[in-house]
Formats: sequence, C-alpha cells, structure tokens
Amino acid sequence: MVQNDSLDSPGFHALGVSPEIIEVLAASGITTPFPIQAMTIPDALAGRDVCGKAQTGSGKTLAFGIPLIERSEAGSKGRPRALILVPTRELCNQVAEELAPLAASKGLGLAAVYGGASMKEQTTAVRGGAAILVATPGRLIDLEERKIVDLSAVDRVVIDEADQMADMGFLPQVHRIMRAIGGGHQTMLFSATLDGAVASLISRYLADPVRHEVITRTDVVDTQDHRFLLIHYMDKPKVVAAITSATERALVFVSTKRGADRVAEQLRAEGVRAAAIHGDLHQSLRESTLADLISGDTPVLVATNLASRGLHIDDIDVVIHYDPPADYKSFIHRSGRTARAGESGLVVTLVEWDQVKEVERLQRASGLHQEIVKMYSNDPRLSDLLGFTPDRVEFKMGSAAELSRRARPRRRRR
Repeated sequence: MVQNDSLDSPGFHALGVSPEIIEVLAASGITTPFPIQAMTIPDALAGRDVCGKAQTGSGKTLAFGIPLIERSEAGSKGRPRALILVPTRELCNQVAEELAPLAASKGLGLAAVYGGASMKEQTTAVRGGAAILVATPGRLIDLEERKIVDLSAVDRVVIDEADQMADMGFLPQVHRIMRAIGGGHQTMLFSATLDGAVASLISRYLADPVRHEVITRTDVVDTQDHRFLLIHYMDKPKVVAAITSATERALVFVSTKRGADRVAEQLRAEGVRAAAIHGDLHQSLRESTLADLISGDTPVLVATNLASRGLHIDDIDVVIHYDPPADYKSFIHRSGRTARAGESGLVVTLVEWDQVKEVERLQRASGLHQEIVKMYSNDPRLSDLLGFTPDRVEFKMGSAAELSRRARPRRRRR
C-alpha cells in the first residue's frame, strides 16, 4: 500500500490530466491536487484497479472522477460505459453535480439515478446515451429489471463509500450489479476503511489493485477544533441558538427522526432559521432543504445520521452533536462534515450530566483530551467558542475494548 501523510502534490498536468479538464478545474479554483488525488490519478489513468483510503472531505470524488472521465468512451442508448455506485441519494446528486462539468468538457453525458425521484426523467437521461451513470444500487437494479439500462458495456466501475455501502446492507445489491457487468473492467474502490466487508469486495472484484492511503496522526481531521460543553437538557435549544448566531452554515446532529423535527421546531422558536432532514421526508423536500442550506436561506440543518455520511457540503462552519453519537465511528463521520478539503471547522458536543462517561470514552478514542466545560445559554463564550481554550485533561481509565465499545442505549427524554 502506498502511504503518505505529507505529499508535495504536483500539478494536474504532471499527473497526466488533459487540458480540457484542467481548464474546468481551474475555473472552479482548483489548481493543486490534494494528496489522495496526486497518489491515485496516475495509476487510475494507467488502467490499474485502485483502492483509495483517506479522511472524509479529502477530495476522493475527483480522485476517481477525473481518471474515469478521461478514460471513458461515449455511451449509447441505455448502454453506459462507466458506473459510479454510491450509497445515498444525496451523495448521488452531489457526485453527479461535481463531475458533470468535467464530463461535458470531454463530450460525455452523465446522469444520476436514485430512488425517490422521477423515474421518467432518469429513464430519459439513460436512454439519451449517458456515458456515465452515478447510481444508488436499488434504483439501478430497478432500471435494469425494466430493461431501461444494459450494464454489459460498462468497462469502468467505481464503488464509492464502500464501508457505508456495507453498513447500510447494500452489499447483496452491489454483488448483483457487479455480476451483471461481468469481467474485464477497471474497478476503483474508495472507502474510509479497507478491512472487513470492504476487504471482501476488494478480493472479489479488483485485480491486483494498487492501494493508496493518506496517513494521518488521528482519525480526527487536523483542521477541526473541538469543544465539549456540559449543559442542562432544557437549555439545549438556547445554547444551539447562541452558537449558531455567528455562523453561516451549521449542522446539528440528533439521534432520531422525531428528534430532528422537534429540535428544528424548538430552534425556530428561538429565532433560528432551521430545518430538519431525515429519511422520512420525501426526496424532493430533502433536496430543497439541502439547497436552502447551501444558499444560506436556511443556515441551520438538523439531521439524523443520514447526513453524517450521505451529505458532502462545503463550507460548514460548525457541527453540533446535539445528541452525542453512540459510538466512535459515528462521532468521526458526523464531525467530518466540517473542516473538509483542508478548510477549518468547529465541532461542538453537548453533554448532559448523565452522558459524561460515554462522551469521555469518545474523547479517549479520538485523542481529544479536553475539559468538558459547563456553560449556560447566556454565556458570552458561546458566540465565539474558538476564543477560549479549554484545559487539557488526562484520562486515567479505559482499555482498548472500552474505547471501541458501543455505548449502551439509554432512554432519551422526549
């Protein structure tokens, strides 16, 4: 496995990227590759099967998207030449939006196919000869069963967020799709982890893959600042209102769909322009809610774990763990919605008195040796949490087994 934690990235031209794509990237202000891009693009352009592992927000979409587009040929009616599999509808849309201008520069059509949206519009795009499909597994299988899409001509495949694909139970669908494609194609797989169920995908579908990993000192992104606040549960909405008063975009994570609706309503009562997003909402409402966050019309989004892996949004100023996550993995993925692509960001974890021990376990696992600071909603520090530095604490207890243990489910207040 090729590993790097401080790579001096060459320019895109030196990686073998075409002038057409370089021009589109430059128009978006992208001139220097991130490490995962500099590491993987040359091998992918050479036709190698590639496994990529890097922190969230590290530029993985362009790492696989650029070589996929460079090597793809034009599609024909219902017969795409390249396929990008993603686990969620939101990610499907976002990958398609990021790659569509690059594909257009090479004269290639690109279509996004996912559940919860118009089958008619997606069918038209596929039958229009899209060379590249970005798809969720369920909708793609539906289109194949209806004879709308034929995967036999696909010669380049990307499996994105493979670990989340496994976590969400989509591996049977992925296997079915890969069988329909057949052999002889180039496969690229990108994931936060390359072990467990993901390792089985690699051994089954990738031929002599080259592995690239951007090594960091910790799973916590270097450009994240963390604060842990001890608060009273009845004061939570006012605390969040105070924190978000000085931010442009914020994500507030809660544990349940019902909780997302409730907290969004409570924040609106505090004068915060907030909306909820979760799996029970119709896809069109989820998309419009996300668009309002990006535009700034609704600067605070209250989300369930749907957003911890499914949404890739730039320029999130602060992530707030309204309900602390139940495990370390969720903490990392939720927190990773800010400080993306080298930018800075703030992560705030709200802690009730009976949650201190479980949050300390998350702190130990994350290497975040910070005091949990008691605050009320009228504390002036809430509007500038970066303006003070919490004391460092040393944790005297905690084995490796404890750090990885899922916190016991607890009865939550409603």
